Amino acid sequence: MALGVIAGTWGAHIPSLKARYALSEATLSIVLLAAAIGTVSSLLVAGRVVGALGAGRATAVAGLAMSLLLGVVLEFPNVAVLLAASLLFGASTSLFDVSINTEGSVLETLAGRAVMSNLHGMFSVGGMTGAALASYMLKMGVAPRLQLFAVCGCVAIVAAVAARGMLETHSGSDDGGTKAHFAWPKGLLLVIGLLIFAGMTAEGVMYDWSVLYLNQDVGMSQAFAALGYAIFSGAMALSRFGGDHLRSRHSERALLRFGAGIAAIAMTIVLVCANRWIALVGFAIAGAGLAPVAPILFNAATRVPGVSRAAAIASVTSIGYSGFMIGPPLIGAIATATSLTMALGVVVLAAGFLAYGARLVPEKRQT
Repeated sequence: MALGVIAGTWGAHIPSLKARYALSEATLSIVLLAAAIGTVSSLLVAGRVVGALGAGRATAVAGLAMSLLLGVVLEFPNVAVLLAASLLFGASTSLFDVSINTEGSVLETLAGRAVMSNLHGMFSVGGMTGAALASYMLKMGVAPRLQLFAVCGCVAIVAAVAARGMLETHSGSDDGGTKAHFAWPKGLLLVIGLLIFAGMTAEGVMYDWSVLYLNQDVGMSQAFAALGYAIFSGAMALSRFGGDHLRSRHSERALLRFGAGIAAIAMTIVLVCANRWIALVGFAIAGAGLAPVAPILFNAATRVPGVSRAAAIASVTSIGYSGFMIGPPLIGAIATATSLTMALGVVVLAAGFLAYGARLVPEKRQT
């Protein structure tokens, strides 16, 4: 949930960042690109860090770093320092993500049943909470910098305390002595990684650009626009909480195909109509449709033989997070040349590709 709160707070305050540093959409896309580069670069060593420190200690260190960097994101003297901080912010969130997904995979194995969707559901609850808090505080006139100090300080404390309760399992301890900490994606790992790429591109664009789209192109206030992010994350959370039940009874290929398909249709309607109420409903449908992507595909990666859990997750996530790296400059370039509405068509294309590629996902083992 802590990572979700950070993501929701970040997404809700993209307009604050844009205003504080007087960024054009093209320059904003470069700032988001810096964060994405940090995210992807960190994945090359995340498995090794988790292996050395254990998931709990790695989570605590990464949680402190990402909270600190976001908490002071509006305090930097210039854009150059902001770019460096964004790079480190992306790296810390990436390490945090690999650590908690490694823990989740171990818990699913120990429990002997599907739990990953519920865990990812808590990320979405966090995203909804972070965005809703930002919306409320903006409406109450609380300065954005004070919001970031307060929220990120609380997240740092919660992450540090929660990390103490995590298992002592290290990345290679349950994989027959496998020592690999990063597996270069090929074969089945590459297929899964490309599908995660499509899903994370769609999800990442919504995280980074949805509030700005509602604010600029649909005409909502920033406080009301932040609710759009909260609705997207809330619908994703509800869908994920029911996801483990559905995964245990239905084909994962079918779930991915249906979810991505309705997400593509919903976002098409949102962008064509440009109406605030249609946008909010469409965001909810898109969130619910994209919800199964990460739990299904992350867990599918850990079933690839001969690779440790942390290495498999880092491998496929390295491709998936490239969507975060490619997305910002792509959205910025399209928005600069045309409009942000046209740029968000990338979400439709990514979801459509994911729906088509779902047929390549290996089905879960029957128990």
